[in-house]
Amino acid sequence: MSTDEARVSLRRILRRLTATEAEIEAQELRRESAEAGGMPARQCQRGQLVSVSGRLRTVVYTPRTNLPTLEADLYDGSDVVTLVWLGRRHIAGIEPGRQLIARGRVAVRDDRKVIYNPYYELEPPR
Repeated sequence: MSTDEARVSLRRILRRLTATEAEIEAQELRRESAEAGGMPARQCQRGQLVSVSGRLRTVVYTPRTNLPTLEADLYDGSDVVTLVWLGRRHIAGIEPGRQLIARGRVAVRDDRKVIYNPYYELEPPR
């Protein structure tokens, strides 16, 4: 092992030892998202057709007088994309902590990235 390789290895070990649990989780989610072929949420821009992979942080049913919606925040370690299903109150398997891949066109609502009525694939529980 060369001196440069040893320094890089030592830096990596020290980073893992001093990182917070949230930083380690984010790093793992970014790696898993890349392995699943997902685009990093941070790079998604308005109007793009994207595939994002991550973990659902929150799932909220929003009752509205004219159109109920189910909203879920998908976190991939880099940013959050809100998935919105219009006219839905509940979808089996869409629950906090669940891993999934979502595909759709990115919109921006209230400075947040949103995908309306995404196509999604649930990943098996780990």
